[in-house]
Amino acid sequence: MPSASSLLGFALISLGLVLTPGPNMIYLISRSITQGPSAGIVSLGGVALGFVFYMLCAAFGITALLLAVPYAYDALRFAGAAYLLWMAWQAVKPGGRSPFQVKKLAVDGPRKLFAMGLVTNLLNPKIAMLYLALLPQFIDPSTGSVLFQSVVLGAIQIAISVSVNAMIALAAGSIALFLAQRPTWMLIQRYLMGTVLAGLAVRMAFEARKA
Repeated sequence: MPSASSLLGFALISLGLVLTPGPNMIYLISRSITQGPSAGIVSLGGVALGFVFYMLCAAFGITALLLAVPYAYDALRFAGAAYLLWMAWQAVKPGGRSPFQVKKLAVDGPRKLFAMGLVTNLLNPKIAMLYLALLPQFIDPSTGSVLFQSVVLGAIQIAISVSVNAMIALAAGSIALFLAQRPTWMLIQRYLMGTVLAGLAVRMAFEARKA
């Protein structure tokens, strides 16, 4: 079982990433504004299934990799730190956009909404990197089953992401209107997320060097 500090740290990173603009957030907000909150929630069901798929693949894959390849653990940690820095740059770079600047989407039925949510998540590189590069740094093989620890951490990420995205989907219209009337808040949101992600990346890389 992961330690309490590992669980808390991973939960905070998961929260920071789900609040960072990405394909899932942009799609769910666009869908909710175009077709209503209920359509956003149905789409979120497909996104959640994509999380489960990634979590199971990563849990088994990471278990095999850490057992087979020396230094794979540190390699994944450094990859995670580099990816967080890239995400931070995407948030603050000139011309960056807020996820609440959305596109008009065609009206679709429940099956297509669910399928599109699933496909959007499966094609989301941020989620793949989360599981393959960030999750392993919170796993300690000396404390028990790597597979079990991976599943526990993955379940935490899924719970946080689904909960936050559900709230965003339900309030997408109100949030978009608020930010459209206050463009400074969009800029603040981007720089705040960029700062948080950069700080996490530096901390991750520093700890990797100590290992």
